[in-house]
Amino acid sequence: MDPSHLNDLPAPELIERMATGDPIPGGGSAAALAGAMGAGLLRMVVALTSGRPAAAGDEKELTEIAIGAASCQSELLNLVELDAVAYDGVIRARRLPRETDIERQARAVQVAAATREATRAPLQTARLAEQVLKLAERLAPIGSRNAISDAGVGALLAVAALRGAVLNVQINLPYLDADDAMRTIATDEVERLLDGLDDREHAIREQVEGQLG
Repeated sequence: MDPSHLNDLPAPELIERMATGDPIPGGGSAAALAGAMGAGLLRMVVALTSGRPAAAGDEKELTEIAIGAASCQSELLNLVELDAVAYDGVIRARRLPRETDIERQARAVQVAAATREATRAPLQTARLAEQVLKLAERLAPIGSRNAISDAGVGALLAVAALRGAVLNVQINLPYLDADDAMRTIATDEVERLLDGLDDREHAIREQVEGQLG
């Protein structure tokens, strides 16, 4: 199946596709899907909170969170397919002929270009997942207590998406030249995204769990 049509599949079929020996779709697509699911849950919590008397002073904040979550959800769903297409490009580039010097040089150029794209896609997934986590951090204190567990799951899915996407960035870095700008950008961005993530995950879990029961 064309990897650009993954979002046309029902969820069970998509999961079964991930369970085969075909590397597409893989972890990058799964990370993007997890982030999109997290964003969707935040939108649900907003919908269950808005309009209630207790949320009267938070409506502007809730609207901003809903808009941000909808944007992230849309982009992350797009990345489910973009990540698969990017890795498909790497596979195709690696299969190019390399019998002559010219073929080897052409192949090297194509592999490098494809690897950049295969790095760029999960890097964008990680950035968007961080945005979803930020929205969850804003929502947890003001969301309906009856849906606080859903806000918590949304946050944890965002963390999983971020960590998973970072792994897919890191596996590509050794295949980029040391002086490749994408390698430098990705390395620095990964460091930024992971900095303090353990503490943030712990904090939102404590906040959510403190409101349960």
